[in-house]
Amino acid sequence: MKSYLKINPNDNVAIAVKDLEKGKQIEEFGLELKEDIKRGHKFAIKNINKGEDIIKYGMPIGHALENIEEGSWVHVHNLKTNLSDIIEYEYDKKDLNLANELKDDELKFMGYLREDGRAGIRNEVWVVPGVGCINQTCNNLVNMARQKYPDVSFQSITHTHGCSQLGDDLEMTREILAGLIKNPNAAGVLVVSLGCENNIIDEFKEYIKPFNEKRVKFLTVQEVEDEYEEGLSLIDELVEYRNLFKREALPISKLTVGFKCGGSDGFSGITANPLCGYTSDKLVENGAITMLTEVPEMFGAEKLLMNRAKDEETFEDIVSMINNFKEYFKSHGQNIYENPSPGNKDGGISTLEDKSLGCIQKGGSSEVVDVLALGEQSHVKGLNLLNGPGNDQVSSTNLAASGCSLIVFTTGRGNPFGSIVPTVKMSTNTELANKKTNWIDFDAGRIISEDLSFEKLRDEFIEYLLEVASGKETNNEKYGFREISIFKDGVTL
Repeated sequence: MKSYLKINPNDNVAIAVKDLEKGKQIEEFGLELKEDIKRGHKFAIKNINKGEDIIKYGMPIGHALENIEEGSWVHVHNLKTNLSDIIEYEYDKKDLNLANELKDDELKFMGYLREDGRAGIRNEVWVVPGVGCINQTCNNLVNMARQKYPDVSFQSITHTHGCSQLGDDLEMTREILAGLIKNPNAAGVLVVSLGCENNIIDEFKEYIKPFNEKRVKFLTVQEVEDEYEEGLSLIDELVEYRNLFKREALPISKLTVGFKCGGSDGFSGITANPLCGYTSDKLVENGAITMLTEVPEMFGAEKLLMNRAKDEETFEDIVSMINNFKEYFKSHGQNIYENPSPGNKDGGISTLEDKSLGCIQKGGSSEVVDVLALGEQSHVKGLNLLNGPGNDQVSSTNLAASGCSLIVFTTGRGNPFGSIVPTVKMSTNTELANKKTNWIDFDAGRIISEDLSFEKLRDEFIEYLLEVASGKETNNEKYGFREISIFKDGVTL
């Protein structure tokens, strides 16, 4: 295994695959390291002048703040973003032709075909509070239901919203909760209302429509004498409806898979995220829906996505999504491009361009076919972009609310979080996979540690995803990490 990696022939930096000591000879580039280089961090492979672009992934990730000698560490101390404010875009459509060998009619999974034609990969009953102050009521109902029906999976979708919200903020909560209720992994849903909250049940129903009354039931706890007795009676009906569905062989085109990253490191854009891209391309070529979100982590790489838009209307939708999110930053007096977290930087990511160019690789090379608003359901087969922030819990919730039955979550530093749908944790490095076996489901670090091709590991990973879609539990399911977090932007009364 090599101790460093140059990603693109045009790059003027390389990445340390393991900790490298000062004085190490890098014969390929005819240089000696001027200082210690941590794993995942960059070093100059040629002299770089002050003001000159730093090139990684074949693209600028910022410019040099000073003259940088070959063999020197390149990071936040001598590298600064090139990005500033809102910019104008022009549509420059690229011709995209994926290889025909990606087609595979044999790719199937054992899922649950719903009445609306979508497919769930779980057959669960969800209890959804319309407001956070009855979270424990919903938890109690679920615990009672589990005792009564030990062979049925129940989930309480608790949150802290639904009251003391106004305008667009309340609208957003309703859209996300309604989207979650529509997720095909839920065979039946009990919506529980307190009765006096802003998200009052009669108004909330309008966001869920059209719905099957056998699949979605409603309970207002202030209106009944015993909410547990009434709730369990409604759950009885939901379980009866849920039991009508049986696993059956379905084509991979019935899958909707979301991709996101969190706790990224210097390997995210080298191993796990590109592997997701290879996977997304194959899923798309076989008729599935894939979804990419985390809009602030597209900044600096957005033109690459815009030029893959299927038409000019889709291009304009991407432009609006990007610029509206930038305006959101500005409206709160925040720097648009100050994104990489302390953990990102410690792992080797220096600027937003550095992070974004690695992040968007999860979208592969496919055409962008649609742009979705928060809570909007995906209907167009192919790669979809979903509006929303990069926060792990919020973006995963958004993916589930837009119809993803499965989420692939890449991480280099590790994160145990899991969404309400199966959340496959993919490590960017083998060390993390070996260290956190109760977090990590799949090791993309094998691209480096075992020198595997992306194509080989992609096909292995798709087989694993089909096992998950057919019932194999992910670590987040085994250990009960089933959470949501709703994006909030407004006054709390």
